[in-house]
Amino acid sequence: MSQYADKDIATPTRTRQILEKYGFSFKKSLGQNFLIDTNILHNIVSAAELTKAKAAIEVGPGIGALTEQLCRKAGQVVSIEIDQRLLPILEETLAPYDNFRVVHGDVLKLDLHQLIRDQLSHYEKISVVANLPYYVTTPILMKLLEERLPLENIVVMIQKEVADRIAAKPGSKDYGSLSVAAQFYAETEVAMVVPASVFVPKPNVDSAVIKLAVREKPPVEVADQKLFFQVVRASFAQRRKTLINNLVGQLFAKEQKEQVVQLLKRVEIEPERRGETLSIEEFARLSNEIFAAKLLP
Repeated sequence: MSQYADKDIATPTRTRQILEKYGFSFKKSLGQNFLIDTNILHNIVSAAELTKAKAAIEVGPGIGALTEQLCRKAGQVVSIEIDQRLLPILEETLAPYDNFRVVHGDVLKLDLHQLIRDQLSHYEKISVVANLPYYVTTPILMKLLEERLPLENIVVMIQKEVADRIAAKPGSKDYGSLSVAAQFYAETEVAMVVPASVFVPKPNVDSAVIKLAVREKPPVEVADQKLFFQVVRASFAQRRKTLINNLVGQLFAKEQKEQVVQLLKRVEIEPERRGETLSIEEFARLSNEIFAAKLLP
């Protein structure tokens, strides 16, 4: 058992002791920033609504600061760590917990459905709870959502700017294709803002904890999901352009412009509006009309 088993990992002193003992140096390429504030960790775990009847998947456990808090609340915790140097550290820091497993690998390459079948099949409710590295935040979140994993919640610490974009509403400066994509799959809210000062090393920007309550089904019905997201991305391609100019520049040929104008009017969307003013319902209506009109090959 660890000699520090009775002390939280997420304190400046204990974190320093662990890093010095193992001679650990941070890899900038892996976006490693470790939390040293237990109150914030408690708030993250609380937002995930964990109980011993539920399980948690963590991405990037680091030296185990958040992991140990998860182990105290959840029935089982599986952490995915890409940095092999951290495996012996986790073995020591989490020795007191028999409900912890670590998987060495890249979350973007792992078969997460298989991981859940192999390690968490006894649990009906599973949450992903993590302090995500900034440089791969969006790919990780979209993988978790698009693969339709059996998740209840995704509660993650990410760059504040990205959290604001995920939770943004139509008409705001932060609203974009990421907002629509995240809200298609989940109900989103920024749970708390976290200052840079509670990390080592200290990042250049503030962070935020975002909670995504995964939907059983999307809030809108779309005839073709791939087309829906194509329309969304095209509509935001150049923010200063009108909807009609973005759609014609990105999806349709110039000679189709008049057809697209008429199509927009049929679904009661003014062609001169900008993409960031459209709600998810309007994007669904628009993409369904495009699908029905067979305007695209």
